[in-house]
Amino acid sequence: MSERGSETEAERVWLRLREVFGRPRSRRERPKPKGDNLPYGKGRDPLAAGTVLDAVTESLGWVTPLAQTDLTAAWRSIAGEETARHAAVEGFADGVLLVRCDSTAWATQLGLMRSQIAERIARDFPAAGVESIRFLGPNTPSWNHGRRSVQGRGPRDTYG
Repeated sequence: MSERGSETEAERVWLRLREVFGRPRSRRERPKPKGDNLPYGKGRDPLAAGTVLDAVTESLGWVTPLAQTDLTAAWRSIAGEETARHAAVEGFADGVLLVRCDSTAWATQLGLMRSQIAERIARDFPAAGVESIRFLGPNTPSWNHGRRSVQGRGPRDTYG
């Protein structure tokens, strides 16, 4: 390029851009990484898939719901085959495991086994957050329907 006074407009633009943006890089030359983004810097090693999934479930707050799902799936092994035929996990409410039984006799029997079942759950599924277990009897129909239901025995009066 020539002296400062005899430059063309194109040369002046080129010099100004070079002054602002620095010298041009070749296509093969990569930009230098800044900060923590170094190629062999801290935190750049590959992680195992299990480690990544554990971190994701922890950050999203899925640990307890996943542990509760695992507990529900393993109910047969926790309670035993015969017991599992007559009692099933209905859900979880505020740290209470709700188990629906076929009859009140099964609910009573499982109530007697509560400590063994709770101990097994605490040992195998600590992340489920089960603080106690409630055994429910079978669903019974409700005779209270509508806004105008009245106190009393209801239709059972007419049975005999």
